[in-house]
Amino acid sequence: MIDTHCHIDEAAFADDREEVIARQKAEGVEAMIVPGVNVASVETVLEVCRRHPGYCFPALGLHPEDVNADWQQDLEKIEQTIRAHRNELVAIGEIGLDYYWDTTYKEAQREVLRRQLLLARELNLPVILHNREATEDIMRLVKEVATGVDSHPLRGVFHCFNGSRETAQQILDMGFYLGIGGVITFKNCKLAEVLSKLPITNDQWQLTSRLLLETDAPYMSPVPHRGERNESRWMVHVAERLAQVADCTAEDIINATSANARTLFALK
Repeated sequence: MIDTHCHIDEAAFADDREEVIARQKAEGVEAMIVPGVNVASVETVLEVCRRHPGYCFPALGLHPEDVNADWQQDLEKIEQTIRAHRNELVAIGEIGLDYYWDTTYKEAQREVLRRQLLLARELNLPVILHNREATEDIMRLVKEVATGVDSHPLRGVFHCFNGSRETAQQILDMGFYLGIGGVITFKNCKLAEVLSKLPITNDQWQLTSRLLLETDAPYMSPVPHRGERNESRWMVHVAERLAQVADCTAEDIINATSANARTLFALK
């Protein structure tokens, strides 16, 4: 299994981070993508990934919830760092739009996202996209930047996808991936139903060819671990639920999503 979204650098793991990572390795987790969210996380992300080369892979970006009055200064620092560490990074992220908590900086969020999408194209890096209550705007911006022809194609993953069938189809049509985490195991979640209704033109593997497993650890723990600090090894519960949707085995899901992760993030 490859965890394509794990905040193993965060304070929630401060007391036992090395033990946690060792536990994931022992239970079949092959790698972790570790996304940054702000200026402060640049140091923590790079530090943990340098301690575990070939296992923890860094991404850097300015998260929409961290867009505030100092956004221009913060974005410039992160852009400079991304350029300086281009060869270490596997993605730009976690970036995106979030209108759920606060809409004070909606316009700034859109500009921050646009600039980071353009930077991803310039540097030929995939993006890790966060979307909450902002589907129309984020889809418009991604399509807008993706249509440019002056640099590399825009590619990436919509992290923690839990949207409609129509949105899922648009994302797949653009060649992007759907990041699937613990939410699909929640009792009232409609995501499994959404995925099961996507049109399949070839065979059952058309869907799995664009799915990625993720945790968002330490958040979003799957059933039966809700309320606990999330860990990458619990992606097996997500794989089991996806296997029901795709009418295959959990091992099939793990193999397919791991191959997808290696492709998107150029993991070796």
